[in-house]
Amino acid sequence: MSKLKFLLGFDVLELDLDHHPVLNPSTTVLNYLRHLNDHKGVKEGCAEGDCGACTVVVAFPDEDGQLRYMAVNSCLVFLPWLHGKQLITVEHLAEGNRLHPVQQWMVDLYGSQCGFCTPGIVMSLFALYKSNKEATRENAIQALSGNLCRCTGYQPILEAAMKALEADRDDSFTSSEKSVREQLLKIPFLSLQIDNGRQAYFRPSTWREALELRRSHPDALLTAGATDLALRQSKKHEFLPKILDISGINELKSFHEHEDRWIIGSGLSLEELWHLSGKKIPMFDEVLSVFASHQIRNMATLGGNIGSASPIGDTLPVLIALEAALELENISATRSLPIEKFITGYRKTDLLPDEIIRSISVPKTPQETLFRFYKVSKRIELDISSVSMAAQLRLTTDNRVEKVILAFGGMSERPLRASRTETWLLGKPWQRITITEASEILCHEFSPISDARTGKEARRIMARNLLLKLYVETSENGGSDEE
Repeated sequence: MSKLKFLLGFDVLELDLDHHPVLNPSTTVLNYLRHLNDHKGVKEGCAEGDCGACTVVVAFPDEDGQLRYMAVNSCLVFLPWLHGKQLITVEHLAEGNRLHPVQQWMVDLYGSQCGFCTPGIVMSLFALYKSNKEATRENAIQALSGNLCRCTGYQPILEAAMKALEADRDDSFTSSEKSVREQLLKIPFLSLQIDNGRQAYFRPSTWREALELRRSHPDALLTAGATDLALRQSKKHEFLPKILDISGINELKSFHEHEDRWIIGSGLSLEELWHLSGKKIPMFDEVLSVFASHQIRNMATLGGNIGSASPIGDTLPVLIALEAALELENISATRSLPIEKFITGYRKTDLLPDEIIRSISVPKTPQETLFRFYKVSKRIELDISSVSMAAQLRLTTDNRVEKVILAFGGMSERPLRASRTETWLLGKPWQRITITEASEILCHEFSPISDARTGKEARRIMARNLLLKLYVETSENGGSDEE
């Protein structure tokens, strides 16, 4: 099947990308909308998911058949992902001359000045309005974490967001939901195989089919949420000749708790993972709360963040510190590999050409084990870390180091453990003089580089300070010097 079928607002559209004269399968939703005459509200600000000016909302039936509304960056979403969904833009919100409540609150509370970023902000507010989340300032901030505004100031926008959370959330879309749901459920969720002679795009609907396509097309670029892959097209201007999109495989969107471990499907979005894991898995709440933005987390997957093998990928130090393992599979075999051994160099992994990451296994640890995650960056949300550290620490009853894992991001060409520092710390008393001596070892354990985010010496200082912070937060005396 090569034809995409989705709703644009309330109109059913069908696109034949095999024979379209302009559109490719990897055409982004942003560029598709911008080429239409009546959908210019969506804007391109950065083309990399950093500004939110291109935010749209996509609705689709969840497991219970109810419509779920999700804000996404249209600059990072490829067109085939829309199959079987409803695409909502700012043009669809108002009814004639009557503004949607979220638009009206932006007007009444003076939430817009230049207006360039306003459509994206309005769409984030609309997704929040339809989310049934609690009316808390934290939820408002999280919903807007992916929207930049350089002239209005966030206070009036936050006030509008609080109105969206406090409202009864009954709008014109509520009365249409039954009809929309019925129309979407009529669209068969089939595999897509598109080849227009310029670009091939495969979107399987089952795991078995994905493995067969992986074997037949080992040169295809693998994607689940495309929040990383899309940048190669939008920022580096690369042409992506062949793409294998596994975002439609429900088998990969699982989260299961076992007696001794958690098993997380590689295709589970980070936003869903944050919701499902709650406070259960150590450090997940800390790392996911500062991972990019709400829009990015809606699309990005845990498997994708691992597979990108970035030296500053936020989840990787955490998974190393948790001693996670990956289940890697091809059409004929499955193997398990510790995540620490999976990444072999800068953007390089041990994944074979015909393999796909199926799941991530996170072992449970003794209750007395201490965990911490720290991220040093210029902003809290929507920023890449300069240095990050994830730590697992267990102390004996006489306050000596029984076990320690110190996993760092941003200190090398790949996330790494400070193995020499860990070895030196074992058996030592957990006190300030120990940390001071360990810091000297840590300083010479990595060879960081200078880049746009910070300098190599600054990274060494940050790493030392994070180790000291770990000590201060976990020592019995709050880090004061021992006599």
